[in-house]
Amino acid sequence: MGFPDKVRATGVVLAAGAGTRLGLGPKALLPYRGRPLVEAIAGMLFDGGCREVVVVLGAGAAKVEAAARLGRCRVVVNTGWESGMGGSFLLGAQAADPRDHVLIALVDQPGLARESVERLLARHRPGRITAAAYRSRDSSDAGDAALRRGHPLLIDASLREAVCATVTGDAGARGFLRAHPELVDEVDCSDLSTGEDVDTPDQLGLLR
Repeated sequence: MGFPDKVRATGVVLAAGAGTRLGLGPKALLPYRGRPLVEAIAGMLFDGGCREVVVVLGAGAAKVEAAARLGRCRVVVNTGWESGMGGSFLLGAQAADPRDHVLIALVDQPGLARESVERLLARHRPGRITAAAYRSRDSSDAGDAALRRGHPLLIDASLREAVCATVTGDAGARGFLRAHPELVDEVDCSDLSTGEDVDTPDQLGLLR
């Protein structure tokens, strides 16, 4: 794809949750285009230009590893997954090469496209955070005010330590992003996805 040499990114897929609201087992194993969702998401990160992909498992980790083809990935298991996404975020970031930017993706975002990853890597600026953003379905406003920040989220290598220092519970990078909005560049990916997560049964249609 001809990505710039300076863009060294490790993708991190947060896939440790039990999916209790869905009641269908770990979200990582939801079927998507003929394969487990976690396998599809990891593949998108590779295809989009990530040099390496770390997959953080938790609930049903052994079952997920047995069902999904994750041989290209570095798999780590968050044994304390019940305490929230923060622990998985930290494990994933710590597993990545310290020289790399880190691209955080959620396993329950089936609309993630290879082009979204390419776009974030191409538009990333040194010393900053680059986030995918999406417009509301019912919004006719073409201005930036109609955008909402989502995932994936590309964290510059120089900011990884500072971001990780703020991660607690189920918050991930949210605290850092709120405290430092001047460091965040939002990239509109609405033409590629709605950016929605599969959290409830009525959102299972996103898998189609």
